[in-house]
Amino acid sequence: MEDINAESAREKSIRHGHPSTLHLWWARRPLAAARAVLFAQLVDDPSSHPELFPTEEKQKAERERLHGIIRRLVVWENINDEGLYREAREEILRSTGGNPPAILDPFAGGGTIPLEAQRLGLEAHASDLNPVPVLINKALIEIPPKFAGQPPVFPGAAESRLGPWPRATGLAEDVRRYGTWMRDCAQERIGHLYPQADVPVLDPSGKPTGRTTKATVIAWIWARTVTCPSPACGIRMPLMGSWWLGKKKGMEAYAVPILTDDAASPGGRRVDFRIEHNPATAPENTDDGTVGRKGAHCVGCGNPVELKYIRSEGRGKRIGQQLVAVVAEKNRRRIYIQPDSIHIDATNVKRPEAIPSGELGHYPRDIKAPIYGMKDFADLFTNRQLVALVTFSDLIREARERIVADSVASGVSRGVSLNEGGTGAEAYADAVATYLTFALSKLAARNNTMCTWEARMNRLRGSFQRQAIPMTWDFAEASPLEEYGGGFTAVVASEVEVLDSMPVVRVAGAARQADAASRSYDNLLVSTDPPYYDNIGYSDLSDFFYVWLRRSLRNVHPNLFGTMLVPKVEELVANPYRHGGKGEAEAFFEKGFERVFTLARESASHEYPISVFYAFKQAELEKEGVASTGWSTFLDGMIRAGWTITATWPVRSELPNRMMSAGMNALASSIVLALRPREKEAPTTDRTGFLVALHNELEAALPKIREGAIAPADLRQTILGPGMGVFSRFSRVLEDDGSTMSVKTALALINQTFDALQNEHDAELDADTRFCLDWFRSYGWDTRLYGDAESLAVPLGLSVDGIARGGILTSGGGKVALIKPLALDPRWDPGHDDRLSLWEVTCHLARAYATEGREEAARLMAGVKGKVDLDEVNRLAIRLYELMESQDASTAGLFNGFGGAWADVSATSTTIRPAAVAETLFGEEI
Repeated sequence: MEDINAESAREKSIRHGHPSTLHLWWARRPLAAARAVLFAQLVDDPSSHPELFPTEEKQKAERERLHGIIRRLVVWENINDEGLYREAREEILRSTGGNPPAILDPFAGGGTIPLEAQRLGLEAHASDLNPVPVLINKALIEIPPKFAGQPPVFPGAAESRLGPWPRATGLAEDVRRYGTWMRDCAQERIGHLYPQADVPVLDPSGKPTGRTTKATVIAWIWARTVTCPSPACGIRMPLMGSWWLGKKKGMEAYAVPILTDDAASPGGRRVDFRIEHNPATAPENTDDGTVGRKGAHCVGCGNPVELKYIRSEGRGKRIGQQLVAVVAEKNRRRIYIQPDSIHIDATNVKRPEAIPSGELGHYPRDIKAPIYGMKDFADLFTNRQLVALVTFSDLIREARERIVADSVASGVSRGVSLNEGGTGAEAYADAVATYLTFALSKLAARNNTMCTWEARMNRLRGSFQRQAIPMTWDFAEASPLEEYGGGFTAVVASEVEVLDSMPVVRVAGAARQADAASRSYDNLLVSTDPPYYDNIGYSDLSDFFYVWLRRSLRNVHPNLFGTMLVPKVEELVANPYRHGGKGEAEAFFEKGFERVFTLARESASHEYPISVFYAFKQAELEKEGVASTGWSTFLDGMIRAGWTITATWPVRSELPNRMMSAGMNALASSIVLALRPREKEAPTTDRTGFLVALHNELEAALPKIREGAIAPADLRQTILGPGMGVFSRFSRVLEDDGSTMSVKTALALINQTFDALQNEHDAELDADTRFCLDWFRSYGWDTRLYGDAESLAVPLGLSVDGIARGGILTSGGGKVALIKPLALDPRWDPGHDDRLSLWEVTCHLARAYATEGREEAARLMAGVKGKVDLDEVNRLAIRLYELMESQDASTAGLFNGFGGAWADVSATSTTIRPAAVAETLFGEEI
């Protein structure tokens, strides 16, 4: 699990070629986690084959071999290692009798699960109610296999390389070539709207020479404006969140508002902007700007202005915009200059007529723009941005006709369309047009007034940094004709990188639009990441993309783009504005969710478990922990639908790197559940019967769970799996009064049983360790009187001085205290320690891993082998995390990190020679 989680978290920093860059979709599961889950879902555990692995030792060795395949599968750099994937497919075929089931994700979203199923050689099916993710899934699992191995058709492209065009590389090359052609055509048509800038020429010392040179414009920075409500002022006041434009050292810049008398302007004055570069002379209010969450103020009169006034002006269509600065680049350096008449005039264009129509959804929590009068999707763009997007959209249709002609000229038959199942010129043109339209859709996400300028990084910050359509005050407008982040060729390049890295696929997948609550599940094995209550308003947000996709592709994919906007009524999201309030919305979600899993249960196979990703709300975790109301309701719905929950595995993808996770105690934000159909004639039991079975099965399950290298912080989430497996295999668990036990009560009892098992095990530990546990439970790290220590030591047959000689306790002057792990002697040598305790060994290993890394922890582990039971060390690390989490989070973090890295440290320790052998071989101690 630690390997899977580390790679899942790392994926967030991988951009080039990652399938998530094909098109934006929210809350995608990591590829690594989906790949590992699918493999584990289909490959038998060795205990299933006692005829092959008759002993526990042999089962453990085989399980570790299979874990090794998973460890390699989740590494991003192995994504195109065909040998590795062949090995994984062979394991799947071996466990499935050569006939693996087809995989379905009925909430396919961004396509992670279907794509990874296909990568593992499985028949992949994807469905979603929303046409945008359906199209994303078609672009991932349907289209690339259909045209795999074909050379590009763009004139001269096929001859640009020697040898074959494997996978979808020919398709990728055509997307790149026709995308470049579109950009060149757009330059001819609208290039005059994006003039270059005159920037000062500097001498070698950095001082202006008085001359200027032409430079490429990266962005235009705008401020929205409203009329000051004060009758004595009345100017067009700019709304800026901050006056800073650039904060990178050596490239600092900020805007200073200047009031100028102007009879033609409202209030007889206008606001101009001077660009300054010396941070030492920046005004005190430069960070603050003129507007924030509590309101705004006028730069002319200084009077405060309420947000409700600005909202009123917006609803009256009286919010304007003013150009503040131009950002240019010369010699890889960002330069900020004042806008001149050339740049101001270039922005004065009429709104084009053929723009997408449609209103933003009503969802004030996440969609703020309509509150300020920006109700139509077109309102989210400047007129110049609309002209550019319409131009590129029109060019897609022209490009498609060229692709058909070029395909036919290269010898491809015309055939029928992609929608009709074709593979000829018409279908190929539809395929290329689909990816080019994705580029247009991504261009829209980087060319709208939700985009801002990131002063600290000197770069454009695209929209949808979170799942929302917010209100922005100052915004950045990019040039769609340049090769930078906001340009068309940049987004096309990201499409090409994804297509270039598509897997070798034997069978094309299938993606279709369908309601998960009514579609068929016959002969399909489910692995899915369903929506969770109102976490994300998918349909309302995706309309932003849908209107542009529809404009270019409604003839290519007529079945997907037949409606003006995305379907919403049946969407399984608890939207309170759509269902008459929070309670009604939650009831709609819960009933729909149960209906989905009831349908799946009716046709489910007993042969394989299904897998479901559950995403916690972080606020819910912090408030209620793993027994949260939403979580228990989620589990209850599955149980009522006829499922037994057999495993819960914690997946975390929010941490930026492995070393961060070593010190983190936060719960994992997602859980993967394994479900199997409950027997139709499942028995009932009472509370006593449930508790007896729970105790026995958790005790048996814990050693196997620890083999998965679960971080101690995630252990309680993991233990819920076998615990709920006991609860959910009964048709009912009866309370003493005859009522049915609730899931929430069962969750509490599982936690209590886990605590009892931990305490029972304490009695089996060595006496020094039991003393330390008793001491910490009583006093923590506090310094206490000698008598307090003696009262705990004597019943265990110990002396305080003897424990102190063991190196884990300080004793002197009548005072005693436990030594914190980080304060232990780093020179500790277990080979010369005649009083080893589990407490001492565990603390030293956790200290070494946290401060010196895996190699040093492994060296110490090798030194204690045969002297202490290492499985007991692992167990104690978990126990110490549990004990210290509430009292000393930082020390608990040491044990959490060490527990999560147990498998790595243990494996490394096996490669280290014991010191005695080293002395014999080399004549000196190592």
